[in-house]
Amino acid sequence: MTIAAGTPRRKRPFWTIERRDAAAGYLFIAPQLIGIVTFVLFPLGLVFYYSLHEWNVLANTFNFVGAANYQMLLADKALPQVLLSSAIFSAGLVILNMSLALLLAVLLDQKLKGITVFRTLFFSPVVVSLVAWTIVWSFLLQNNGGINGLLQLIGVEGPNWLRTPATAMISVVVVQVFKNVGLNMILFLAALQGVPKELYEAARVDGAGRFKQFRRITLPLISPTILLTSIITIVGSLQVFAQIAVLTQGGPGMTTTVLVYYLYQQAFQFHFFGYGSTLSILLFVIVALLTFVQWQMRKRIVFYEN
Repeated sequence: MTIAAGTPRRKRPFWTIERRDAAAGYLFIAPQLIGIVTFVLFPLGLVFYYSLHEWNVLANTFNFVGAANYQMLLADKALPQVLLSSAIFSAGLVILNMSLALLLAVLLDQKLKGITVFRTLFFSPVVVSLVAWTIVWSFLLQNNGGINGLLQLIGVEGPNWLRTPATAMISVVVVQVFKNVGLNMILFLAALQGVPKELYEAARVDGAGRFKQFRRITLPLISPTILLTSIITIVGSLQVFAQIAVLTQGGPGMTTTVLVYYLYQQAFQFHFFGYGSTLSILLFVIVALLTFVQWQMRKRIVFYEN
């Protein structure tokens, strides 16, 4: 069919189905985008802006110093100890938390009478107030606290857990592990319950023992959850603050001064807001790099990515 010369071509309507669908999609993601821009990107840009200035609240001065704060970062003699303490805390927390969470999940993945009560007991610390939990443990770990009182019953004299360099970091790590192990336990438990039981039955028919079943079937099939929990736990370990502030205040010495607490000291105790912002940028870079490395390793960790 041909269109006669001079006949006006029908104009395509602006509000097409494609544009209507696209507008609906943008409306659905708009709250998330607004939240990311308002509470993530804008504050991050503002922190970088502050890192180029020296802001003295007491003197009411705000001066541009360029890269001076970053030069101070490189020359900071306390920073290596802070990074070492952060690494020790993160490594201890990740290893203990994930190992204990997986062990508890395997033990609680049983069809036994009353097993729900034990699941609730192990998860309950997650919903307890962090500050209240930490304050209770600070009393328990004092020199004359509950832990040493129990040790004295069996003739053992306990140390001052939070004031001895050899035990301060271990104490903080253990308190944090007991607080949040229930969350990873629930994630692992959900993953374990999603593993098809037929695979275990087939493995038993082939003569595979429990350990081999766990290594060959369970671990590969829950590997996505392992990756997720490792990312969450590592990022959370690098952002720890309240536990350090309540339990040890970074001491004894600087043995428990992690990066976030050191940032807090510089910005809000010593009023070096510019340098505190620079430390915030350093924390962001460390978290971003570790997350990127873990994500790139997913092809070796996650079974479905192989």
